Amino acid sequence: MLVRLMYASRAVPSVDQDRLLDILRKSKANNPAQGITGVLCFSEGIFLQVLEGGRSAVNKLYNRIAADPCHTDVELLSYDEIGERRFAGWSMGQVNMARLNPGLLLKYSERPALDPYAVSGAVSLALFEELMATASIVGQP
Repeated sequence: MLVRLMYASRAVPSVDQDRLLDILRKSKANNPAQGITGVLCFSEGIFLQVLEGGRSAVNKLYNRIAADPCHTDVELLSYDEIGERRFAGWSMGQVNMARLNPGLLLKYSERPALDPYAVSGAVSLALFEELMATASIVGQP
């Protein structure tokens, strides 16, 4: 059974660009073998991530993330059984925040900043889908 999980978390201050690249490298190396796909967004110390795959594999990965000392305030935004993946082409894509139009963030929230804690999981998923449509997701699929 396929599931889609979305969570938000705050990064501890020691998470910098090098650490983020390390997370992405490990995800791209490990996720395909587990059948996990998804997208990660990191901005102003906030992680927003969608994971898709088999229920057991996604649950195990989410539990590892929630226990990771790099994350605080881990909050599950949505968890759904799905018939098909929306991010099937990505072992782990990353949103290119430098190419992001602030107007797109305003479309989905009160201010032009990524704040998944202030919107619903459905709104955050709609934002990710629009980011995919506008080619704002980078990285090797």
